[in-house]
Amino acid sequence: MQKISDCVYAETGFRGCNPGFVVTGEGVVMIDTPQLPVEAVKWRDEIAKYGPVRYLINTEPHWDHFSGNYFFQGTIVAHEGTRKAIMATSVDQWKPYIKQISAESLQLLGDFSFRAPEITFSEQLTLHLGNHTFQLISLPGHTPYEVAVYIPEEKVVFSSDNVFAGVQTWMQQAVPYQWLDSLKRLQELDFDMLVPGHGRICDKSYLNEMMAFIQDWINAVKQALDAGISIEEAQAKISFLDRYPMESGTEFLASQVQKWNVARLYEVLQKGENSQHE
Repeated sequence: MQKISDCVYAETGFRGCNPGFVVTGEGVVMIDTPQLPVEAVKWRDEIAKYGPVRYLINTEPHWDHFSGNYFFQGTIVAHEGTRKAIMATSVDQWKPYIKQISAESLQLLGDFSFRAPEITFSEQLTLHLGNHTFQLISLPGHTPYEVAVYIPEEKVVFSSDNVFAGVQTWMQQAVPYQWLDSLKRLQELDFDMLVPGHGRICDKSYLNEMMAFIQDWINAVKQALDAGISIEEAQAKISFLDRYPMESGTEFLASQVQKWNVARLYEVLQKGENSQHE
C-alpha cells in the first residue's frame, strides 16, 4: 500500500485494478475494491484502522473493480451503466474464474453476491465528507462508463482504466475517440498525482503517453482497414507487446488482448466518423 498524499492511499500490488481510499474527518471513502476475496478481506482489516467506510465508489463496470464490494460496508456510488453491468453479472460465471486464480478465496464466499450501487449518476456527482470533496466525472474511454474521481484538496485523481501506466492497455469495450477527449479533460484538472486503473502511480505528464498509445493503436488498425485487410489478418499482424509488458498475472492473455483490441477498433472504425462516439 502506498501513501499518495496526506490522506490518500492506493494499492498497486493486487491482481486486478488499483483500489484506493481517502481518510476524511468523518470516515473513509473507498475507490474500487480488490477482486480476490483473500485480498479484499486483508484490505478491509487494514482500512478499518483508519475509520469506518462511509462510501465506496466503483469507477467502471468490470468485475476486478466491483467484485470485492461484498466484503465492505458503506454506500456504493457508481455510473448508472456500471450498476446495470453489476446487476447483469453472473456469480456462477465469476466463481470458476476465482477458483482458477485464487482457490483459497472460495472458503470466504459464504452467500456471496455482487453488491450493486445504491446511488448512481450519468454525468457528474460531488460527494462531501469531512473536509474533503470527491468530484465523480463521467469520462468514457476504456468503457463507456469510466468515472474519474478527483479529490482537489489532495490534488489526486483516480483515473480508473482510462490510464494503464506502463502496462498493456485493454480495449475490448473501448470508445477510442471519446477516450482521447476524456484524457484531455483530465489534463484540465489541477492535480499532482494520478492513480491509474492498472500499473504504477504516476503524475499528470503520463496522460500524454497514454494518449499517444491509444492514437498509435487507432492508426495501426485504420491503416489495416484502409488496406482492405480482414480482422483476422490484422489480428495476426498488429501487436504492441513490444511497447509495454502485460500486468503481472495476465501474461498468458498477452496475445488474446492484442486480438481483442484489434477487433474492437475494427468495429468502431468500420462504423465511420458519424459513429465514433457511440
